[in-house]
Amino acid sequence: MNVFRLAGDMIHLLSILLLLLKIYATKSCSGVSRKTQELYAIVFIARYLDLFTDFISVYNTFMKVVFIASSLAIVWCMRFHAVVRRSYDRELDTFRYFFLVGASFALALIWHEKFSVQEVFRAFSIYLEAVAILPQLVLLQRSGNVDNLTGQYVFFLGAYRAFYILNWIYRYLTEPRFTRWIAGISGVVQTALYADFFYYYFISWKNNSKLKLPA
Repeated sequence: MNVFRLAGDMIHLLSILLLLLKIYATKSCSGVSRKTQELYAIVFIARYLDLFTDFISVYNTFMKVVFIASSLAIVWCMRFHAVVRRSYDRELDTFRYFFLVGASFALALIWHEKFSVQEVFRAFSIYLEAVAILPQLVLLQRSGNVDNLTGQYVFFLGAYRAFYILNWIYRYLTEPRFTRWIAGISGVVQTALYADFFYYYFISWKNNSKLKLPA
């Protein structure tokens, strides 16, 4: 554990709390991609198959449970909550995300740290997380206007991964034989996908204006 990893975890947790706040406070999921949330649920379940077999620390176990539970809770609300599901932008959230799942799993079968069920699914989760934000970004571009809480959620979601890249660089420089090439390359790809959003978020913050993305 180092300051970059801790900061990344806290920012990731903050992004999830912001999304939950939006959904439960406004009883609306407008502007939120259910497909991205379903992809994240798949990511966390696949990554944390070791939840009941490997114990690292109380902190580690707690974060695993929080990420799985929160992602499933968000998907449940968007699918089944009597009020929330009415605001779902079904016409805008049409990204064919099954291709992302299939491509990520195929890549995991080819490129992984160790050929075992747990490690293949871990690699799969890393590849899938790198592109899971795509349906959300496409939805925001189609809608144009982005409400404040949704914009902050996406911003912090991208910022958390940037801190994880710093964490990997720090560990590479300070720990002997540290290699996380799969996670590192995927993290760079994931952060790069946010570049356009970050630009318009910064312009909005600088001009104190509502966040708008080009269609």
